[in-house]
Amino acid sequence: MERCKKKDILSLISAMMETNSSVIKALPAAPGELTDVFAQCQDAALQIGACLEASGEQYLPMITILEDYCEKVYQMSIATLDGNACRRLSKKIRKQLTELQNRIRHEMPEDRKEVVFLPYKASMWDSLESAWKAVDQDENTDAYVIPIPYYDKNPDGSFREEHYEGSLYPEYVPVIRYDEYDFENRRPDMIFIHNPYDGSNYVTSVHPFFYSENLKKFTDELVYIPYFILEEPNLDHEEELEGIQNFCIVSGVFHADKVIVQSENMKKAYVKVLTDFMKENSRKDTREYWEKKILGLGSPKIEKIAAVRKKDVTVPMEWLKVIQKADGSWKKIIFYNTSVSALLKYNEEMNRKIKRVLSVLKENQEEVALLWRPHPLIEATMKSMRTELWEEYKEIVDTYRAEGWGIYDDTADVDRAIALSDAYYGDPSSLVQMCRRAGKPIIIQKCKSLL
Repeated sequence: MERCKKKDILSLISAMMETNSSVIKALPAAPGELTDVFAQCQDAALQIGACLEASGEQYLPMITILEDYCEKVYQMSIATLDGNACRRLSKKIRKQLTELQNRIRHEMPEDRKEVVFLPYKASMWDSLESAWKAVDQDENTDAYVIPIPYYDKNPDGSFREEHYEGSLYPEYVPVIRYDEYDFENRRPDMIFIHNPYDGSNYVTSVHPFFYSENLKKFTDELVYIPYFILEEPNLDHEEELEGIQNFCIVSGVFHADKVIVQSENMKKAYVKVLTDFMKENSRKDTREYWEKKILGLGSPKIEKIAAVRKKDVTVPMEWLKVIQKADGSWKKIIFYNTSVSALLKYNEEMNRKIKRVLSVLKENQEEVALLWRPHPLIEATMKSMRTELWEEYKEIVDTYRAEGWGIYDDTADVDRAIALSDAYYGDPSSLVQMCRRAGKPIIIQKCKSLL
């Protein structure tokens, strides 16, 4: 159903009043010269009337005003050669529109806001969750969580399998299907996204309808919050700023109306990178624009992990079999993370590294429980960009899972893994920052060493 917005009705009435004044200035005119203008005025009145009719019987007197307005516009359309007659009609129209405008302002309730959240991978929902909770608690706002479909990509960039993870979100998050929400007619006041790549990601793509460039057509404010957390850069080190360029210079940042990043320091980094990029490509100084657009308000991911406590986590029975010792006490739990970036950098050496790590920790399984959580896009990345590595990697995973001495976590709940773990071991990634904020010891693996 199309949303009936008070502000849209008032905007249409203002446009109708301006047109009424413009028509008088254009007189006298031949009957056909203003035909389109009069038709547009009547169409606007019909739009307002339909909206008021759908809003309740209390608005019927306003609909009567619109009906009389349409009649006067018709009379004016056949009297354009008679300037005096048109001016008399124009005064009556102005009076009608003023009355309608005042009644709409004082008798219609203020618009309820409608805010939409568009996550694509359930495991990345934590980058939007606290923002959703804040919006959902506003009694004058309707918040919708709409998981969107995404696709793995073939090496040639074409789409492969479609994925939809709407069933993987926490029970307390009410989700609706993306094909049950009419973006064009509902036009939400705000849309939140956490995927900034549109079609430029080599591994996956959300459905093209949900590219940031297209979503801008259906909302007053598009907000992008990164699904990742980066290591805070030193603003005086060019190398560190160059390291975050690929996260800054993306479609979602350019098309969004607001971009919310993890800190004020990260905001400064984004602003510098984007300002330098624009100056190099367009020779324009855009610093003031980016200063207003980029907001260093903090990442919802950090807020979520801070709220998750070990004692509150529900541990699956198959995990407990790995974690508990014979006397019921718990082993030390190592969160082992393997990332996409390390895979792309080290290639076949990455598979060998994983084998070495699993072998050493298997030998120490009586004291240490391994919780291996590979990046959720590793499989898709291999199939798209490192096809020659896939079969060996799959064999490593299948063997590890079949032996059952460690935990393989491919669920959507990364916060549970962090809360349970006693230490982090693995590749540099946004999870390092999350574990550090959660107070976990951090050890970064080096691909060409034993551990």
